[in-house]
Amino acid sequence: MNRKTLVLAAAIGLLAPVLAGCGDTEGGSGDGDAIVVGTTDRFTLSKDDPAPVDPAYAYDVGTWNILRQTVQTLLIQPRGDGAPVPEAAESCGFTDSGNERYSCTLREGLKFSNGDPITAADVKYSLDRALAIEADSAVFALLSSIDTIETQGDREVIFHLKSADATFPYKLSTPVAGIVPEDSYDKDKLRDGFDIDGSGPYMFEPEVKDGELVRATYVKNPSYKGSLKVGHDRIEMLSYESAEAMGEALEGNEIDIMTRGMSPEQITKLANDSDDTVDLVESPGLEIRYLVFNTDAPSVETKAVRQAMAQIINRSELVAKVYGSQAEPLYSLVPATVTGHSNAFFNKYGDPDVSKARELLGKAGITTPVKMTLHYTTDHYGPATKAEFEQLSKQLNDSGLFDTDIEGAGWNTFKTAGQEGKFDVYGMGWFPDYPDADNFLAPFLDEDNFLNSPYANTEIRKKLIPETRRQADRLAAVSSLNQIQDIVAEDVPVLPLWQGKQYVAANDNVTGTAYLLNSSSTLQLWELGRGVSG
Repeated sequence: MNRKTLVLAAAIGLLAPVLAGCGDTEGGSGDGDAIVVGTTDRFTLSKDDPAPVDPAYAYDVGTWNILRQTVQTLLIQPRGDGAPVPEAAESCGFTDSGNERYSCTLREGLKFSNGDPITAADVKYSLDRALAIEADSAVFALLSSIDTIETQGDREVIFHLKSADATFPYKLSTPVAGIVPEDSYDKDKLRDGFDIDGSGPYMFEPEVKDGELVRATYVKNPSYKGSLKVGHDRIEMLSYESAEAMGEALEGNEIDIMTRGMSPEQITKLANDSDDTVDLVESPGLEIRYLVFNTDAPSVETKAVRQAMAQIINRSELVAKVYGSQAEPLYSLVPATVTGHSNAFFNKYGDPDVSKARELLGKAGITTPVKMTLHYTTDHYGPATKAEFEQLSKQLNDSGLFDTDIEGAGWNTFKTAGQEGKFDVYGMGWFPDYPDADNFLAPFLDEDNFLNSPYANTEIRKKLIPETRRQADRLAAVSSLNQIQDIVAEDVPVLPLWQGKQYVAANDNVTGTAYLLNSSSTLQLWELGRGVSG
């Protein structure tokens, strides 16, 4: 393949990227054929997952990427970084000094894609529904600070919160807060299948084969009224079984863009090739990877076992051997560049040291080697995941203190087994719901956490998380955020491994790729268009 490499400029705070010679949505055209996007995300209906794209259930980056194009929220995250901005709303804001009362006024003339008007009652219905269903994905927890929702007339929605929550505007920008029509979404039951009704910039046309979404078509919504400018009338997304198959599709001009799931080898090759028919766009990312411990499982219930693993695992070696320059070691759940980040695990454990790990296990009376299986998903985080777990297993086994093997499973089976406590140790990734430290801590540690973890720390849940949410100035929350990270490093209910970068590979006649992914790894398909390459 021929290509040129384009690296987005970034600074602390993930400033909006600047990309020379790649155009933006204003250079795109609403005419012409579909822009075709490839991904390795897989979307399958199953008994355990019958409603993958219902906003009250969906809670992974792949399904959220579908919903963000199709279901409108009151607020939306802007290009680059920054506080959410109005989308379905005309304006929003706290109306009290304690961050406990939040009001939004809807834009005039909002309609669902079928032409029906949207009122404040629809907003209330949609969020009340998500809270009432309490889906086992635990996505409803993003709205758990809501006490009651009040409407005044057709356009004003008032949220009364249980306690101060300065991060609430971010939560209203996530798909669980998407506005859906009452006649299509039962108030007490999830909507099975892949059908979506909303008011976002695109309407959704799924093509399903044997219960699997094989093609997703996004058609410009003529009824859409919001803050976004749609760059192209028709976007199609194809799902591939492997990164190699997706790469071959780009080479054969079957697709215009590769997104999630590229292999490290593909990215390196794309970056090093010299010609310019394909652009490789790199940007800072907030994706993290980590190990999850079932702290009730016999093999890891003793804290010293988890601490010993934290003492042994060599993140720098892991990243270098598997991901190269495409990732960086991570020593906290909160990634670098996010306000409140600390290197809590490095501060406690320092460099990898087998003798210190042996001492930890000896003091706890643990017989070595400790036997366990490390579980990973085979089809959700990219093709390098198996190699990553092979390296983790090797590092632990080479210490002589552990006897581990690895076992992979497809995402649908894997995520359910993890939540049901069937794995002692397993690997997960996290793409933030919104770019704030709260969203790298509360979803893992608070009540109703999406991991369904048995680990519970009263100080974190009752004191520190509420303290951080009272601070509208996020710098003022840093002390409490750091205390949470220190407790996690001590107790090790999870073990952070690395933080990744983001990549998009696109034919150079596609514009808007600079903004296709925002800092939360959200696809913004409305940014895409066709134009003359620069």
